[in-house]
Amino acid sequence: MDHVETYVGALFTVFLLVILVRILLSFAPRPPFAGPGRAVWNFVHESTDWYLDIFRRLIPPLGMFDLSPILAIIVLYIVRSLVLELLGSF
Repeated sequence: MDHVETYVGALFTVFLLVILVRILLSFAPRPPFAGPGRAVWNFVHESTDWYLDIFRRLIPPLGMFDLSPILAIIVLYIVRSLVLELLGSF
């Protein structure tokens, strides 16, 4: 089961990194119009929107500040530890 725990932990880590990239992209002045930059922009937004939208309903953006990623990261860490704990108990 050690390989399963490692794999699941890696999936959580990758998703966390994609959320962090999303946070960094929010400081970009505007999205690129075409090319690889636009593909990365679309991938990051489409990969994280479904998760962040849950928290945006709880904490709507305050002007230009969106605090939902903070709550999303905290919940992701809690879920990660619970899932890895459950996998470790088998």
